[in-house]
Amino acid sequence: MTTNTNDATDGDANGEDDFEEYADLGATTSNAMDIAETSMDRVRELVPDETLADRIRQKSVHATGDPEFQYLMRFTGADEDEPVRAGARAVLDEQPIVTDITMVKSGITGRGHDCPVQKAIGNGAELAAETGMTRTAASVLELDKQGVYDGAIAVVGNAPTAALALADCIEDGTRPSVVVATPVGFVKAAESRQRLREVAAEYGVPAITNVGRRGGSGLAAGLTNELVHVASDVREGTVSLDE
Repeated sequence: MTTNTNDATDGDANGEDDFEEYADLGATTSNAMDIAETSMDRVRELVPDETLADRIRQKSVHATGDPEFQYLMRFTGADEDEPVRAGARAVLDEQPIVTDITMVKSGITGRGHDCPVQKAIGNGAELAAETGMTRTAASVLELDKQGVYDGAIAVVGNAPTAALALADCIEDGTRPSVVVATPVGFVKAAESRQRLREVAAEYGVPAITNVGRRGGSGLAAGLTNELVHVASDVREGTVSLDE
């Protein structure tokens, strides 16, 4: 299971915008920035740095400490960059970021965006008790009934059943701006991501996922934070979302 990503959620406001400036890997001091920049420079020696999708691959390698993880990433859309563009636009539009569990929510940076961030877990308790489904699946279905996932950045970092429930919601008409799904484990994890990819492709929902058993909350948070970073670069004029 992937560990945390070191994307901190505190820092000093930049004084110019309503949000706090994004600092890569959570760095705020000069020493921390040197470490962060050196770390990412080493990652870029191992992963291409040509496309928006490459930035997600780089973040996956950094989050897992495994250069081979870049080859496990999958991008659902008209091209590989589409889900990154969609995610960055959603950040710029201040769409909600909805995670499956608390750990993923805790890893989402508090800088560089004004998106409301909420977790699904804790909702749908009655549905779980009545049906016997997992709490995470029931939570996703409950929030979906409230329309929370339409237009949102939907993030699943832990629970395969949450990913399967989200796929059902998309099949029934829900349209997140983008899906980031890296549920981890030996039971239904790979299958849940495969189903999400298939449903997302069928209904035109951009998605970032991975193959295999690995994944986890830290990875999901790190990938989502990279969407925030791309949006920050767009805001600064150093990156364009034009196709």
